[in-house]
Amino acid sequence: MKKLAIASALLSALAITGTANAYQAEVGVTAGAVDPDHGSTKGIYGVEGTAYFKPVQTRNAPLAEAAYLDRASNVSAQYNYSKVDDAKLHNYSAGIEYFVPGTDFYMSGDIGRQDMKFKYAPNFDTTLYSAEVGYLPAPGLLVAAGVKGYHNDNNDRTTPSLRAKYVTELANGQDINLEAGTTFGNVHDYNIAADYYLDKTLSIGADYQKQDLLDNKEWGINARKFINQNISLEGRVGFAKNDVNDYNTYSVAAKYRF
Repeated sequence: MKKLAIASALLSALAITGTANAYQAEVGVTAGAVDPDHGSTKGIYGVEGTAYFKPVQTRNAPLAEAAYLDRASNVSAQYNYSKVDDAKLHNYSAGIEYFVPGTDFYMSGDIGRQDMKFKYAPNFDTTLYSAEVGYLPAPGLLVAAGVKGYHNDNNDRTTPSLRAKYVTELANGQDINLEAGTTFGNVHDYNIAADYYLDKTLSIGADYQKQDLLDNKEWGINARKFINQNISLEGRVGFAKNDVNDYNTYSVAAKYRF
């Protein structure tokens, strides 16, 4: 009888392990191209990494939303390079997300720098920052408010911000992610996005964003597929416009969890 109890406990542990894989970090690389109406095609490159304070349990959630649904506090950093016309853009940023243990409260902060280097004009650098507090009133729903701004030689702007994110299971057993954000006052940014999960490993989505700093508008379509629990591939096509040019963006990304 004792042996049977031990065997049952071992089988239960194996079953839990098989359905709840964990990871504590994720790294990724991005490559792509900017194809403007006026000018030549240029490259896009990026690297990013996220470290979680404790292991993230994937359970039966969409793999792309596992960290969010597990309320996994984390720190992250990323670098991106792109070129449009004669401008080279270097973007650096670092951030933190903190889900307050034992409560439904959330806090986040981000600081970054955008260096624009021109062939025939002086370089132009901008510091960007944001901070917010949030609340999760229902499973999968986050509402957050805060401040967002930037500083450069021409402007120093700070404005209130508001955003929401909602991940939920639909009646057919599949999942959807909805996101929206906006700022008020001196900085006029906004974005909306939606992802539909065909299963726990595959999603398709669409997004739209407007950035005040570069006077840029863009909408795009994307897809992400997890080859296994640890490796995923992504693709996105974007259609953008700023005050001097229309252009398309194409990018692919690979991410690894461990």
